[in-house]
Amino acid sequence: MTHAPFDPHSNLPNVVAAPAQKPSGWRRVMRDMFSTRLSKSPSRIRVAALGFLALYGLICGKLVYLGFKPDPGTGQHAAAKAVSASRPDILDRNGEVLASDVKVMSVFAEPRKLIDKDEATELLTAVLPDVNAQELRNRLATKKGFVWVKREVTQHQRDEVFHLGLPGVGLIAENKRVYPNGPIGAHVLGFANIDNAGIAGIEKYIDGRGLADLHNMGFAATPEDLKPISLSLDIRATHALRDELDKGVKHFKAKAGAAAILDVNTGEVIALASLPDYDPNKPTDALDPLHINRMNVGVYEMGSTFKALTIAMALDSGKINLNSHLDARGALSFGRFKIHDYHAQNRALTVPEVFTYSSNIGTARMAMGQGVEKHKAFLRKMGQLSRMRTELPESAEPLYPKNWSELNTMTIAFGHGLAVAPLQAMMAVGALMNGGYLMSPTFIKRSETEARGSAEQVIKPETSEAMRYLMRLNAEIGTAKKVDVDGYFVGGKTGTAEKVIGGHYNKNRLFTTFMAVAPADQPKYLFLTIMDEPQGLPETGGYATAAYNSGHVTGEIIQRVGPILGLAPRFEPPHQPFPLLAKLGYGMANVPATGGHGH
Repeated sequence: MTHAPFDPHSNLPNVVAAPAQKPSGWRRVMRDMFSTRLSKSPSRIRVAALGFLALYGLICGKLVYLGFKPDPGTGQHAAAKAVSASRPDILDRNGEVLASDVKVMSVFAEPRKLIDKDEATELLTAVLPDVNAQELRNRLATKKGFVWVKREVTQHQRDEVFHLGLPGVGLIAENKRVYPNGPIGAHVLGFANIDNAGIAGIEKYIDGRGLADLHNMGFAATPEDLKPISLSLDIRATHALRDELDKGVKHFKAKAGAAAILDVNTGEVIALASLPDYDPNKPTDALDPLHINRMNVGVYEMGSTFKALTIAMALDSGKINLNSHLDARGALSFGRFKIHDYHAQNRALTVPEVFTYSSNIGTARMAMGQGVEKHKAFLRKMGQLSRMRTELPESAEPLYPKNWSELNTMTIAFGHGLAVAPLQAMMAVGALMNGGYLMSPTFIKRSETEARGSAEQVIKPETSEAMRYLMRLNAEIGTAKKVDVDGYFVGGKTGTAEKVIGGHYNKNRLFTTFMAVAPADQPKYLFLTIMDEPQGLPETGGYATAAYNSGHVTGEIIQRVGPILGLAPRFEPPHQPFPLLAKLGYGMANVPATGGHGH
């Protein structure tokens, strides 16, 4: 240490101080920044600028991050996304509304915005007593931004919820599908769920055509954006058909029944009902397995109505004609199996007699004359060996033998051993009536020109005329006399099949079928009625075969629906209704009256 010179007047030690140390870097920056000396101003400005630049950079970065981050959305936004989308109106062929959307109010909550979840639960369940309090409390306890409280509340409930004024609880309008005609046409329309998504029938078909994709992309937000769907159904005819079918099912104590009307010139399904049915406004009822669409989904052995296909096959091949005789003098034996006739004549039968007596033996011989492969090929051509496709997503695969033998051909010839959807059988018989054009049934309105554009000619026109002749003859003198409604020149064919129970045919449990064409000379509509296990009644003499139940109901349907569909009664028989056959000498009274019980 260096000592300063001694100062006699000072009381302090004579010590010289060491040079002061310079401050460290950050301290120097802080000193210069807060110094008031003008020489330090540039440093202060630079530091402040760097600070503000860093701050603004941070803000900009956050804004960019938020811009690219998915928007969690507000509760209102989430609710708007969750509400059911609009669907197009569904109309019948005359423009009557079959299905439409209406606006209903629903209650939602934003759990993150609720102040007191217990209070909210208590107040909401007081207003909405059918809401389970525990389940609602669990939903409100989540950290979700949006949950439903209750869908489709009443107007009174809406007002009560509004007056609660609960933060985080809101109301929003959404679409509800309604079916103003209740169960009429239900199996065709199908239904939509609470989110307005098509679950069955035409409703599901609409979604399959891209409606769901449009909604997911944000298009078609209102019904006005969507073109109505015009169906082939006539709601008036459908109502009348269902009403007569319902009466018949109850009267004959059947387990179930179904009926349909097909326009043979366009393939349009004009009316369809299957009982028991359901109300699409209560879609849970559709889950009952008894409520299936028996015309489209069920597969059944169609009994003697299938004889029309066998006879058409034989006539179209040219191997037989209406004058040909088939040996029916006794049972037809095949190994240990014997085929009998229900109305046995025990003699050779002409082709018209085979049809009017509904001869199993005669039709079996016709099929055997064609051979197994040609028989299969004909049925395949007529659409009976593959799944029928319509606009309805619900359909069934036909059931037929994997190892198709000669015996199978013999029994399938008269309607046993091959099970198809009844509408599928209608499609084939329709082709026999309309000049030979096979048209896939449709539930969408279309013209005859459109139908012919996609139709396939499967039999000759003269074969079709011969089959119409046989159908009419059967209504005049054969097993279909029950359906000979005055003024409509109806032709028909009965079909009674024993049901397979436990792998064996049960003679006491029958499935009856009746097909009718009107008018037979200029075919327009094909009618089909089926009944599952109808019962014999005193007025039927205890018989439960097709003519007494399905045939009776079909006659009632024709009589009631004919005027609705514009079929004008003709009380004078048409002159030369079958011109091609008239040239060959065939008239309407070639065959003695057969009567019978409509097997």
